[in-house]
Amino acid sequence: MSALPRSPRAIDDDGLALIRHFEGFSATVYVCPAGYPTIGYGHVVTAGESWPTPLTTEQGEALLRRDMARYERAVCRLIEVPLTDPCYAALVSFTYNLGEGALAASTLRRLVNRGELRAAADQFGRWVQSPAGILPGLVRRRAAEREMWVAGL
Repeated sequence: MSALPRSPRAIDDDGLALIRHFEGFSATVYVCPAGYPTIGYGHVVTAGESWPTPLTTEQGEALLRRDMARYERAVCRLIEVPLTDPCYAALVSFTYNLGEGALAASTLRRLVNRGELRAAADQFGRWVQSPAGILPGLVRRRAAEREMWVAGL
């Protein structure tokens, strides 16, 4: 695995635990509900990547931590106001799950950047759809992210 540049701010252990919980761990490649080949703790397999199977939990953890740098940097780049650790972790989890483009285009981001942090909490629940419809796992994840966000206010 190639190393990515470090993020200016790292997600805390509670945020990583939230991501691990909702992503789950798979030692083999599977196709996620959005249609992407995935392995470990939600790592999207890109063209040219191959992974030893079964992937060990240690390899999965290293891959998760490597992937986090991208999403930590995205939140730091897209959010213009200071955030507490729980609020930052909630946004990194959201972005890891949905991608940088979702955060960039979201009302959630606009409210946060306007300093409307309490109003922003209600935006998490809007992101529970997949091409197959509302997913109960996304409903639970967004509720957990919202709870983490509110705890940080």
